[in-house]
Amino acid sequence: MAALQDQAIRQHCKTLRMPTIGTQFARLAEAAVREGQSHIGYLEALLAAEMEERESRAITRLLHEARLPRMKTLDGFEFDRSGVSAAQLRTLAEGDYVTRAEPVLLVGEAGTGKTHLATGLCVAACRQRRRVRFTTATALVNDLAEAAHANQLSRALGRWERLDLICIDELGYVPLAGAACELMFQVIADRAEKAAVIVTTNLPFSEWSQVIPNPRLCKALIDRLTD
Repeated sequence: MAALQDQAIRQHCKTLRMPTIGTQFARLAEAAVREGQSHIGYLEALLAAEMEERESRAITRLLHEARLPRMKTLDGFEFDRSGVSAAQLRTLAEGDYVTRAEPVLLVGEAGTGKTHLATGLCVAACRQRRRVRFTTATALVNDLAEAAHANQLSRALGRWERLDLICIDELGYVPLAGAACELMFQVIADRAEKAAVIVTTNLPFSEWSQVIPNPRLCKALIDRLTD
């Protein structure tokens, strides 16, 4: 009789798409008996297990969709050697800048940990159930250029615009031609005051003209990132 009940419960859980309850109900029932839990307490434990597993799967999916170059967190960053404020970065990791749709700029020479910090902020945002995408500046403009060539630019821009946070890494390492500058500007301008963006660069603003030769676009891009 018990075996038939177990089988029926598993089938119900499968139909209701509650796989964790289907695999954990027997173990949690034994724990409930040992600990003298009430029926309500047992039910709460079942639902909590299902919710915890769903949360874990959702975060795993968001991390996969973010296309991070590697899995790095702020906990693994050596703040003592970098001179970067750990308190400031941990405040950013709480995610208020994403809620307020504010840009974050990480400026420094190569090897100073900008990509690690940006990745850590992206991981934190994913764990807050936000839709994130990590890209290099070159990969971003290539993606948009290919979309434009296929007459799919509006659709591609829409995909970028719908994300809660995008991280554009390595702006300044490769000069951007006129059309590439315009595509980059379009993505950032579309997000101004509506959605957050992280940009890492090895160049101070005074040297951005080296990679963005159009002075009008260069100034407009800086304005969007600093307003």
